[in-house]
Parts: sequence; C-alpha cells; structure tokens
Amino acid sequence: MSFPEERACERHEGRRPLRIGSIELASPVVLAPMAGVTNVAFRTLCRELELARTGTVSGLYVCEMVTARALVERHPVTMHMTAFGPDENPRSMQLYTVDPDNTYAAAKMIVDENLADHIDMNFGCPVPKVTRKGGGSAIPYKRKLFQRIVAAAVRATEGTSIPVTVKFRIGIDDDHHTHLDAGRIAAAEGAQAVALHARTASQRYSGTADWDEIARLKEHVTDVPVLGNGDIFEPSDAVAMMRQTGCDGVVIGRGCLGRPWLFAELAAELNGLPAPAQPNLGEVSQIIVRHGELLAAHHGEDKGMREIRKHVAWYLRGFPAGSDLRNRLALVNTLDELRDLVATLPADAEFPADGHGPRGRQGSPAKVALPEGWLDDPDEDVVPAGAEVMHSGG
Repeated sequence: MSFPEERACERHEGRRPLRIGSIELASPVVLAPMAGVTNVAFRTLCRELELARTGTVSGLYVCEMVTARALVERHPVTMHMTAFGPDENPRSMQLYTVDPDNTYAAAKMIVDENLADHIDMNFGCPVPKVTRKGGGSAIPYKRKLFQRIVAAAVRATEGTSIPVTVKFRIGIDDDHHTHLDAGRIAAAEGAQAVALHARTASQRYSGTADWDEIARLKEHVTDVPVLGNGDIFEPSDAVAMMRQTGCDGVVIGRGCLGRPWLFAELAAELNGLPAPAQPNLGEVSQIIVRHGELLAAHHGEDKGMREIRKHVAWYLRGFPAGSDLRNRLALVNTLDELRDLVATLPADAEFPADGHGPRGRQGSPAKVALPEGWLDDPDEDVVPAGAEVMHSGG
C-alpha cells in the first residue's frame, strides 16, 4: 500500500520539465508515433483532452512516421501525413530512414520549408518485411551506417532551433544488443535526446519490456535526456519507470489507444495535480464522436469513418455494449450513423475495471528476418538495398 507521503514524494520526483534542445516540455511525456493512429486528428484530440482536464498542453505529440525518401519525393500520401493543427506547438515529425543522403535531404527540406519544430528518427521497427531488407531495428547493428544517418540529420539542422532525437530498441535479439552503442553514437553525433523501447526486435510487442535496460542506457548516456518506452498503461507506470530507471521522460504508445485522455492523467500525476476522473460511457461516446469528426475533417468522411472503426473497438473495451451494436459500429459509414449508434450506449456506465492495459498489436516473439550475412560485420557501411519502404513504427 502506498502512503500519502510516498505519493507526494513520487509526484515531487516527477515534477520537472523536460528539455530537448530548444524545446521545453512542462511534462516529460511523449506520444509515440503509431502508423494509422497518431495523425493530426488523434493528436488534436489528445491535446484537447489534456487542455480540458488540466488547463494546459504540456507534452510532445509526434506525428505518424514518414519515410525520408517519400518526403523528399513529395509523395501525396506522405505529405498528407505531415499535416499539423493550426495551434499545434511544437510540431514533431518522425522519419524512417536508411540512407544518409536521403536523411540529409529530408531534414533539410523540413528546415527550409518550416515543416516541423522537431525531428525524431525511428530505428525500432521489428516488422519482418522491413528488417529483412536491413531497415528498422536492423540498422543500429551497423554502427557506422547508423552514425552517418544520425550525423546527416544533425548536419541538416545546424544553425536552427530544430532538435534531432533518435528512438531504438534494445537490439535485434538477446544475443545482439545494440542500444548502448546506439545511444552513445547518437549523443556523440549531436542528437538532443534518445528513446529506448525496452524490447528487442525479436520480442516485437510481446512479453514484458525490460526497464533495467533503460537504466543501463541512462547510466551509459549522461549528456542528453534518455526517454523510456514500453508497458506504460497507467500514470503509476510512468512514475515507476522514472523512479526505477532514472530516465528523464516517458514515451507512450499502445497505452493510449482508446484512451486519449491518458495524457491528461499523466500530466496531472507528474505535476502533482489532482487526478482527473475516469470518463463514463457517456463521456467516452462524446470523445468517439469528436474523434470521428476530426478524422472526417482530415481524411474526408468516407475514409474517416473507416479509420474510426478500429478506434471504437478500443474505446469500448470493457464497457457494456452488445455484440449487435459493436458489429454495426465496426461497419459505420457516416458521421450521422456514428452519432446515432453511440447515442444508444448506456451513458451512465462507469469506466470498467478491465478497461486498462494494452490494446492493439502484441504478437508473438520470433526470429528476426535479416539480409543474408547481416550479422557478419557490424562495421560494414553499406546502405541496404530496397529498405526504404513505408511501414509501421516500433
């Protein structure tokens, strides 16, 4: 049992801003990019809910990851993904990249065209179609190539206020850890923060994140902030991670699926404010409709309603909603239909005890698909062929 004095101590320990280069955040909380989720609609909703519940927007909300090459080539889908809200500040963009030249070109484009205020680079994707070609979480194993990629982004932003940060995993598998080298290299090349998803690529999203490796990285990298990612589903998890590992901030992924108000709870917990009440089903219904409206504004009503379907399943986890209604919501086609269907939900139903915890993908651990001979020479400095593809993040 936690005593009031201990809770006050926890809040005091967490009550500090997070500085990433020129950016100072009132709360050390970052939304992890998730493909098909963290578009401008979802980020706007998270920001609105944090503002409504705490009176301020204090964290960093990162857009969906985009491929550096596709950005430079101005692929229409990619350019649409880089949309930010009119009052979104700071604007944070995450790049997937395997090539120093494309990295430099993309980062220079962001600078020259004022596309974002922060650039993050993701080296954590465990998806087989990506690692099989040497991309994603395979890249940090090639230390010199990884170094050149980070250096290219930093070089492109020199003389600006745009910080570059880097996210990666523990390594490829338990026999090939790369996070300590990756953290050291990134900091040495000018990255302003590093973030660790405390799983190996072979774990994918299964099992338990190893927070001890976040602590090791924090001990190893001392000159820039170290952020921790993995298994944060409640505000108490964020406090526990920061206390256990000494990390400077937390990155939230699957924990916010169907719970965009989580950032308000995190901000309150880490800044010593009263915890916002959990929403009942009536409030969640209003949030669903607002999310649908934002998606329709971003994608158009047809695609927006296709996108809201997966979110509705996450929102309704544990709430009383019959199978017929859930099935109809899974096929919703218009905003009016969405409004009518959620209006039939029992508004006074309290937030369920089993409404917490992970949502979305988990999968099973598996051997990481890699190009033939990939593990032979960690100092090989060759850009992997065909690895610059669009994909989900890690």
